[in-house]
Amino acid sequence: MRLTRSTDLALRVLMRLAVADEELTTREVAETMAVPYTHTAKVVSRLQHLDVLEARRGRGGGLNLTPLGRTASIGWLTRELEGDGEVIECEGETPCPLRAACRLRGALRDAREAFFAALDPLTVADLVASPTGPILLALGRRP
Repeated sequence: MRLTRSTDLALRVLMRLAVADEELTTREVAETMAVPYTHTAKVVSRLQHLDVLEARRGRGGGLNLTPLGRTASIGWLTRELEGDGEVIECEGETPCPLRAACRLRGALRDAREAFFAALDPLTVADLVASPTGPILLALGRRP
């Protein structure tokens, strides 16, 4: 299974904020992660809707993790960010002729759930444990 770019960025944003010793702006996070500001802003908005991140606008504004953002399961976050879509498209432009009696679709659905279940025990705090945390901190430092 492959995560969308948005989910990947969302997890990296949460990880960066988890180790930040000061508030960061969306622009600073985008620059640190070397991704477009507009993409980062969309991801930040989605994370706000999930209540894992707070964003304050204007002078003195910035991004902070919420308590849920620090303790939420990575499996739960990934499920929420990825949505309920199927691993394969059986009903597309040219529907699969096996769709009425196919066992592959169910097997792939089970594999997808096993993927998420493997992430369930992890939290953002787990992902930023050493050696990752110090590397994340170094990303935003200016020499």
